[in-house]
Amino acid sequence: MSSLPTPTPTPWLSVLVPAYNAVAYLAECVESVFAQGVEGVEMVVVDDCSNDGSAELLARLAARWPQALHVRRHGHNRGLSAARNTLLEEARGEYLWFLDADDKLRPGALAELQRIVRSTSPDLVLCDFEVLRERRRLKHWLRGEHHRKSFQGPAGRVLSDPAELLAGLLLAGQLHAWSKISRRSLWHAELRFPPGQYFEDMATMTLLALQAGTSYYAPHPWVAYRQHEHSILANANWRKAQDQSRALVPLRAALQGHACGASEQVRLALAHQSARNFMGAMRFLHAQAGTEPAGAQVRAQADELRQNFRDSSPLTARELARAYLAHGWLLRRHKFLRWYGAFRA
Repeated sequence: MSSLPTPTPTPWLSVLVPAYNAVAYLAECVESVFAQGVEGVEMVVVDDCSNDGSAELLARLAARWPQALHVRRHGHNRGLSAARNTLLEEARGEYLWFLDADDKLRPGALAELQRIVRSTSPDLVLCDFEVLRERRRLKHWLRGEHHRKSFQGPAGRVLSDPAELLAGLLLAGQLHAWSKISRRSLWHAELRFPPGQYFEDMATMTLLALQAGTSYYAPHPWVAYRQHEHSILANANWRKAQDQSRALVPLRAALQGHACGASEQVRLALAHQSARNFMGAMRFLHAQAGTEPAGAQVRAQADELRQNFRDSSPLTARELARAYLAHGWLLRRHKFLRWYGAFRA
């Protein structure tokens, strides 16, 4: 009688990497995970129909780690959100950590995460990051790019207040997927990344935070995030500006039926991040308009962005300006009111 195959143990962590034309960075990304020597970790990469040799490189990498590295490939290019949604379906780990193909984990990150998971078992773990540049200059160091914080709140202990978690995320403004490690069980069937939408992290990770009963903030840069000319913010256009300005509309809708929706701390934090999104979109309009008087199209676009702010913010523009004043955030108040009043008919 032939013996049954030995079942593969369920990993405690799945590192999930969407890849599209990232052949220059993939090997470094994958090696940054497996070089840490932590057992019980699987890595799943979805190649979103790359045409730069990524498929061949991934095949060679999978041959090096045949038990731990799993590669899937889309039949046609479907975009970042779709690739991440495929990864969610393929992952087997108890915890999930999204990592972009051009980024990498810093040494010691997995060991520290494993210690936190084993000792406290939080639903969501938050970490900091460093900005990775080919050439870091003094101005980048002075900006704090060697250590960017992803959370404004208590560190090194378990939090069980969802309002404190959500407010801390929104106030920090670092709402990307790769600085958050989540239990797979938080990802219910309706919670997925929106296909075809820019700023998809912001729309999705805030909704994920609402699912977390407990969280833990590790104030250490576990991720090296690569900043380059192909980023969303470096190549702005009107569609990106629209998506940025309305990225938090789903969160505001979800908060209407959530216990922390009435929290003044959350309301201010959401209004503040909505204002940041609005001002970022308005800067695009300003760059496009130049020094010429704004025409009818620019004024109509500015009105649309103002409406998107109103749809995502629980505070009106006047209420947010008063809140900024009450907190002594005078520069924030000045910038917001200046942009809110720009390009008026």
